[in-house]
Amino acid sequence: MTKMLEIYKCEICGNIVEVLHTGAGDLVCCGQPMKLMREGVVDASREKHVPVIEKTATGYTVKVGAAPHPMEEKHYIEWIELLADGVSYKAFLKPGQTPEAEFCVAAETVSAREYCNIHGLWKKD
Repeated sequence: MTKMLEIYKCEICGNIVEVLHTGAGDLVCCGQPMKLMREGVVDASREKHVPVIEKTATGYTVKVGAAPHPMEEKHYIEWIELLADGVSYKAFLKPGQTPEAEFCVAAETVSAREYCNIHGLWKKD
């Protein structure tokens, strides 16, 4: 059974899917079940991945790691997501960009997730 906002990845072709509606079936790609991505919440490696959420005058800034994450061609942050009062906002990034995103939203409750193409999914409540 899938749950809303879960992230799944195909281990064969690399497709990534975010569940928008809870369902009873399994997600399949390339003839194989997709892998549920578990969110990391504690940095143990040299690269820092846990999102840092900062309240700003116009909304929120989400930075990846206490020290900026590498944004190289082979190792970078693909996207940052802000969950604000139950609404999902995403920013897609490319190598060479700064690993952060600004979201001009007003919200009482926020959390953030980001996806590193090497180290997977990370979250901060």
